[in-house]
Amino acid sequence: MDSNSFDLHRESGDVAADRSFQSHWWTSRLTGPLIAAAVVRFALLAVALARKGVGSLTTLDTISYLEPGRNLLLHGRFVIDGVPDLFRTPGYPLFLAITSLPGLPAAAVANVILSVFSVLLVWRLARAAFRDDRTALGAAWIFAFEPLTILLSVSLMSEPLFLVFVLLSLERVAEFLHQTRLPVLAAGGVWLAAATFVRPVTYYLPVLLAAGLFLVLLQKPGLRWKAPAVLLISTLPWLAAWQARNWIETGYRGFCSVTETNLYFWNAGSVLAHIEHKELGLVRLELGDPGSIKLNGQGYLTTAYLNAHPEQAGWSQGQRLAFMHSEAMRVIRAHPGIHFGECLAAFLVTIFDTDERSFNALVDPGAPRYVPRGLRDLNLLHQAITFARAYPWAAIEKAVFVIVMLALYLLAVWGVFCGRLEKPCLWLLLGTSTYFFAVAGAAGGTWTDGRYRLPAMPQICILASAGLLRNKTLGDNKVRALN
Repeated sequence: MDSNSFDLHRESGDVAADRSFQSHWWTSRLTGPLIAAAVVRFALLAVALARKGVGSLTTLDTISYLEPGRNLLLHGRFVIDGVPDLFRTPGYPLFLAITSLPGLPAAAVANVILSVFSVLLVWRLARAAFRDDRTALGAAWIFAFEPLTILLSVSLMSEPLFLVFVLLSLERVAEFLHQTRLPVLAAGGVWLAAATFVRPVTYYLPVLLAAGLFLVLLQKPGLRWKAPAVLLISTLPWLAAWQARNWIETGYRGFCSVTETNLYFWNAGSVLAHIEHKELGLVRLELGDPGSIKLNGQGYLTTAYLNAHPEQAGWSQGQRLAFMHSEAMRVIRAHPGIHFGECLAAFLVTIFDTDERSFNALVDPGAPRYVPRGLRDLNLLHQAITFARAYPWAAIEKAVFVIVMLALYLLAVWGVFCGRLEKPCLWLLLGTSTYFFAVAGAAGGTWTDGRYRLPAMPQICILASAGLLRNKTLGDNKVRALN
């Protein structure tokens, strides 16, 4: 189906055939990628538990999910350290609280199951976008072995659950672009709201998708307003309800305070560190960030913060967060060039960081998780040579990650130009992946890493499948035309 057939397909009256195509949720050919995905992920989980125990499953952020989730499950209040939690949203904390009742390994198993389920959802999304079974199956195989997805499947973090909801939402939106049935789009909006309750990075995505739908449906007067309205109505009320909770309980009017804390301690802190020629850690301490002492994201309630801002001793959570936001924006507006450089650095880190450090700890436990301080003054080539001599296995593993990542990118670019994807679905895949990269870039370059590109990897794998299988697909099409 070429890029001009989107409207012709819908106007031809062959809607019943299209619905028959989209109704399948399973094919026996999916058995292979699903089994492969399960074997790889469960094997990694088993190795991690055998070599490092339960500690290999947790990160510094895990407790910030677990404590408020258990308080919500057991006491009906989303609180941490006795105060309403504004830093986390309740989606993954509640999921983690429930799945970890038998123990943290059980929660890790639940995460792995979600990651395997994502392989099926990638197949669904690719099939909805391309209307081609071969490309969809290829995308499932690629995603089954995508390194970043495998690594994040065994950590007690929100990424696997978030990805499931994102894929469910995008698949419904892609299906709507073929069927133009509003209930299908409404389901996509509900799944998108669910994703936002897991990770607020999708907070602005409903508005951008609604704008995209308006542009795509300009020639459809009956839908160009209805479709964006249905998407927003099925998404925004849920988010507004949580913001109302935040405002009623704390005076904070936002959806999630991660915006304010990152703006103040990281973005503005990075700008100030650049201007004052100081280490970022020192600047953050001067701003009142307690660092590792307070891992739940609400460091503005600690003694360290009040020592830096004694005038705020009687302020509410909402007042302190409002101050942090306004002060951070004042610093950023005064030095937009420096901030843009930080955002560009974050954008590049998100795209090219392999984020294989947790895997390094299993392959070569003696290898450092980050570049040793003594190597940072060397140029990139000398860094690589010195590191490879000191830690050969970790260097080989990192090289494999880089090669796979770059191959996926190149194939995805090839798939964009040669994959014969319908334009509305192409913009859906490209637009959402660009959105996730851009949001990570806006966070600033000093704290982001490769895991923030995870929501874009399904789209990249789908486009890579189109690029990889293009010649075979076109050859089959030519044979059909001759016959």
